[in-house]
Amino acid sequence: MSYLENVRKLLEYHGEVRREVYLDLENSAPVPSEVLNEMLPYFNSRAYGNPTLTHKQGWEAYEAIMEAADTIAKSIGASPEELCFTSGEAEANNTAILGSLLDKKGKIVTSAIDPLTILLPLEILKRRGFEIVRVSVDSEGFIDLDEFSKAIDKDTVLVSTSIVNNEIGTIQPFKEIVEIAKDKNPDVIVHMDASDAYGRVMFSVRELNIDLLTLSSYKIMGPRGVAALYVRNGIRVERIIEGPVGTQRLWPGVENTPLIVGFKKASQLAFERFEENVNHMKKLRDMLIKELLSIEDTLINGPLGDKRAPDNVNISFLHCEGESLTIELSFRGVYVSSGSACTRRILQPSHVLIAIGREYEAAHGSILMKVSRYHSVDDIEYVIESFKPAVERIRSISPMGRK
Repeated sequence: MSYLENVRKLLEYHGEVRREVYLDLENSAPVPSEVLNEMLPYFNSRAYGNPTLTHKQGWEAYEAIMEAADTIAKSIGASPEELCFTSGEAEANNTAILGSLLDKKGKIVTSAIDPLTILLPLEILKRRGFEIVRVSVDSEGFIDLDEFSKAIDKDTVLVSTSIVNNEIGTIQPFKEIVEIAKDKNPDVIVHMDASDAYGRVMFSVRELNIDLLTLSSYKIMGPRGVAALYVRNGIRVERIIEGPVGTQRLWPGVENTPLIVGFKKASQLAFERFEENVNHMKKLRDMLIKELLSIEDTLINGPLGDKRAPDNVNISFLHCEGESLTIELSFRGVYVSSGSACTRRILQPSHVLIAIGREYEAAHGSILMKVSRYHSVDDIEYVIESFKPAVERIRSISPMGRK
């Protein structure tokens, strides 16, 4: 029996799916029609030329890219010349970290729960002789500011961390982090990954006095394959990927105009009714957390209330295997992820959950969900309705089930 035949049998076993609700926005996202429609002409009927070339299609593509840079830069209080598009969050973080330290040595400070797109480039630098300090966090994922302050000294060349943790939604005291770093060492470069804050938490790079900042398109329901790195004027960052230089100093090759245009449109939509969107997400988030925590033997991962990102829900279901639960829920039309997508295929518990003190079982039973402005109360009610029997069934057949 083929894989597809197996899936059909399982779907038949579970009955008809009455609704589909996609909550795996941490790992990918559907592109809204408004964004898709903005992008489509740039594939074959408008500005499809190479933006470095001096013909009509090239100049129009260049203009579209510059307009996108202007729109996105203004949303974070930057200038368009300080923004460089990249192929994704991973490339932006790698460029910020590796590109700013090519001719330096010293100490780098991060946290124990930062994403692998920060932690893994730091491992490369560790092998090159840099000292890497991972500051610990408390049970809700907040950085220990005393420990952080003690870690910053005259040898510290870079601080690299996140405004919002992508897995458990902790909104770090990012203003204090920058102030402490700059007070202890005015020459230190501060980089923050704002991928999970952008469009959900207001900030200004000017007010923060930050040097480098990463933004991601798909985290605001723009297209995948494009992100941006803010580089403050005066901060030197070198390319880490070589090739013909186009309009983007740090991104060699031909720019992907349709994706950049989609990123621009997604940014406009995210900030168009910012407060309304955020309040809507908070309502759905809190509704989902409250009802799922009413299920026996559950734990919330990360803080509650205003210190949590408005879109983030991460709950551990004890006596339940997270991977099995994601499959069971998918048969009911509810799409979520287990822990972190960066580690789930090798079945390792999330480094974030281990860092906040979760036991192995709780880490393996974690489910990550993110809501958006496009979800409705009816969607969340269906998710809640689907979760309870799904958890019960997986617990009844799981080797991790209650004895």
